[in-house]
Formats: sequence, C-alpha cells, structure tokens
Amino acid sequence: MSERIWTAALLVIGDEILSGRTQDRNVAPVAAWLNLQGIRLGEVRMVPDDLDRIAEAVNVLRAGHDYLFTTGGIGPTHDDITVDAIARALGVAVVVHPKARALLESHYASRGGITEARLRMARVPEGAELIENRLSGAPGIRCGNIFILAGIPQVAALMLEALSGQLEGGRPMLSRTIGCWVPESEVADLLGQTERDHPGCQIGSYPFYKEGRAGANFVVRGVEAEAVAACLADLVARLDAAGYPVVAEGI
Repeated sequence: MSERIWTAALLVIGDEILSGRTQDRNVAPVAAWLNLQGIRLGEVRMVPDDLDRIAEAVNVLRAGHDYLFTTGGIGPTHDDITVDAIARALGVAVVVHPKARALLESHYASRGGITEARLRMARVPEGAELIENRLSGAPGIRCGNIFILAGIPQVAALMLEALSGQLEGGRPMLSRTIGCWVPESEVADLLGQTERDHPGCQIGSYPFYKEGRAGANFVVRGVEAEAVAACLADLVARLDAAGYPVVAEGI
C-alpha cells in the first residue's frame, strides 16, 4: 500500500507581482515550511487583484489539494480584496472578527488609533479562525483548510511559525545533492534509468553554466533516508563509471 501524500497549493495574489514591480519572495519559504510539516507544495498560481479571478483560483486549488495557502491582499487599502474573494468562493459573508479588531486596537493605540482603513485588516470570511501575527498585529486567517497569509515575507513567515505542528501531513521529503561538470543532455538516460531502478526516489536535474562550461546539480529526493542514500550512491557510481567525477553537496 502506497504512503499517503499530503499536498498544498499556493496562490500568490497581487497586481504588483504580475507587473514585476515586486518580486515574490514567499514561494521558497512556504515550500520549505510545508516540507517540514510532511506536506508537498504541488502547485503555485499567481493571480491579479481581481475578485472573480481570485475566487475561481481558490475553488480550483482547494479542490485539487489538501491545503491551500494564499499570500497577499489582506492589508488596509482598497485593492486588498483577498478576504472578499475567498468569502465569495466559500459562499459566506465578510464580517469583522472581534478578536482581530481588539488586536488591532491594541496595536494601534499608540500609533494614531484604529481607522476605517486599519479596521479592514480585521475583516474575515464568516466562521474563520485567526492565525497569530506577532509582528504587526494584523492576524492571518484560517478558513478550514485555506490559510490566508500576508504578502510581506517576514510577516508570512511568522504566521507559518504559528501554524507549525498544527496541520496533518506525512513524512518530510529528504534530499541529497551532488554536482557534476557535464551537460545534462549527456546523462539524461543515465538519470532516468537510475530513478527507475530506485522506486520511491526522484532525481531532479538543475543545469547551469559557470566558468565557461556547462554543468548540473542532481538532487535525489525521497521520504526514506536509506532509500535516498542508496539511490545517491548508485548515481555517483554510474556517473563516475561514465567518466564524470562528482562534486559532493553540489557545485
């Protein structure tokens, strides 16, 4: 019987990301955190600040994965519409969460007080729970298996920290890396055969061009430490036999 694989999708929201004005810096940290929870990031999608587009993506992604995470669009401005879009996707109303309001009132007590704009950050889809944010007071939001995070990487990271150990998942994915000064096209068949000979392991190939020559790093992944080690050792032996010396830990 194959082991249950838990997956998550990430929906990155914001015109500023798609326009190139802001570079996304949440995908890699979210993927790494999910792996520690035994959950694989299976899909990433980016959408603009558009109610219909966000709601549509939310319903597609939450149907295809165990968990859905979103980043961006929960601030105090008019274009922060993630909460409205997710409420639409779920068919519920938007309400002001009393605890979120209290947190914001406390945070802004010495910073000019609560305003209508700041109060927008207390709005949640009806029935939602809060995710702690120790940095700026404005909480993240949990709606069942949907987790609504801030777009600011430092804040998103704190929200993920607050969720650590709370999600059901499998075993973390383990990985080992080696490097080789060889164009990946020359060893494509070797890589494929090695992966087929080691069920339960995956081999990723990541080519680069440095110092005037082509090379690649190869990453062996799996949930069983012994299986990963065996696959890596076999790959090293095959590359060496083919005349391609290996660099431990990658280049």
